[in-house]
Amino acid sequence: MTEPLIFEISKRGRKGYSLPACDVDEENLEKLIPEEYLRKSSLGLPEVSEPDLVRHFIRLSQKNVSIDTNFYPLGSCTMKYNPKVNEDIAHLPNFTGAHPYQPEVSVQGTLQILYELEKFLCEISGMTKVSLQPAAGAHGELTSMMIVKAYYEDKKKERNIVLIPDSAHGTNPASSHLSGFQVVGVKSDKNGGVDLNNLTEKMNEKVAALMLTVPNTLGLFEKNILKIAQIVHTKGGLLYLDGANLNAILGIVKPSDFGVDIMHFNLHKTFSTPHGGGGPGSGPVGVREKLIPYLPIPIVEKGKEGYYFNYNRSKSIGKVRSFYGNVEVIVKAYSYLRFLGKEGLKKVSQNAVLNANYLMKKLKRYFYLPYDQPCMHEFVLSGENEKINDVRTLDIAKRLLDFGFHPPTIYFPLIVKGALMIEPTETESKETLDAFISAMVQIKKEMKENPSLVKEAPRNLSIGRLDEVKAAKQLKLKWKENSS
Repeated sequence: MTEPLIFEISKRGRKGYSLPACDVDEENLEKLIPEEYLRKSSLGLPEVSEPDLVRHFIRLSQKNVSIDTNFYPLGSCTMKYNPKVNEDIAHLPNFTGAHPYQPEVSVQGTLQILYELEKFLCEISGMTKVSLQPAAGAHGELTSMMIVKAYYEDKKKERNIVLIPDSAHGTNPASSHLSGFQVVGVKSDKNGGVDLNNLTEKMNEKVAALMLTVPNTLGLFEKNILKIAQIVHTKGGLLYLDGANLNAILGIVKPSDFGVDIMHFNLHKTFSTPHGGGGPGSGPVGVREKLIPYLPIPIVEKGKEGYYFNYNRSKSIGKVRSFYGNVEVIVKAYSYLRFLGKEGLKKVSQNAVLNANYLMKKLKRYFYLPYDQPCMHEFVLSGENEKINDVRTLDIAKRLLDFGFHPPTIYFPLIVKGALMIEPTETESKETLDAFISAMVQIKKEMKENPSLVKEAPRNLSIGRLDEVKAAKQLKLKWKENSS
């Protein structure tokens, strides 16, 4: 069925709510609000009954592709299925009903979770201290760069450059720029890693940090990571780790072991919060000993009388978010880690790497693999290395929808032409992976024998191929009864 707009099912006089009679004397709005701020016409909101309202949005939700309904191989975003028990725990009344201004003595259980999760993240990463305050991955990046800035300013050292590899996430340069740094790119070598010669050439006493993603966005572990760290540290710089791809190395290696000084985690990607739709997120930042003084306030500490917030930190960069971070996301991560334990966490990464290499091995027979070597949790194919009947990577992505699969990340990283970045995650079965392989093989066959099937996709959904330019410029947001 084609679901109408909610304005199209609106009938005058219908309501989906019932409010008790107001026990407060009514006041004329004109007495309370200056005339220039009052509306001159009705809002024009739809009028529908509760059953019609519920059914409308349920039907819309059933049109969505989501991790609960479909395989979602969205590379570099770790769109994995997350256990619902962690949602249930985070929604317990004592968590959802807590107020951020409650006395610390009344939320000791929540503070204990914050305190213990920090210790867990320190153990996983090898960092000395962690702030749970940042509300997303990019927010964690920004917080990290603010800490780096404060560190050098405190040391009276003028360092205004941040180095970023050409395969980095787009938020890396944005976070650096917002923190007042000049961004300088570092090239990749022929094997997909950081070009050591180019890094050495650009690393000097003006460089504050190198922002590095390990494994990188090609799904490759930096084989020269110890040399990279040495090059940065020899010139007095800091090594920052973008934790977006941490799902590949949990319980296997600690970032501190290969020289990381500061990093952020993505609780919403790696530790059991559904990722996508704009939130909620959580991007804790971990640091080595020398950077602890600059972490945001407050930090949860444990004293003789229980857990408390420590605001007494004179060198802190201050608050980076209201209150104490996205606590319910933190609770989900805590629950996830408690259920898995040390060995379970390691198994997560082992299975993620196994699934990615299985897919890569099968699909490289049909699509060009520019970096043909064992991968970590994801890998990048090219959909346009050799154009077949003018089929684009975008067409391949659209056609996958007809087979019931969400497309992978496309056209990123930019260093691969027509990139298809595929990340199967540890939560998918071999049967699901085989079905995805079959779909990709079928699409490759169609590209050669019947390209219109691919170039006009999707064909089996309620909405077909959109005119993307028109859809962006002429949004259909509101319905009027007499509109043509």
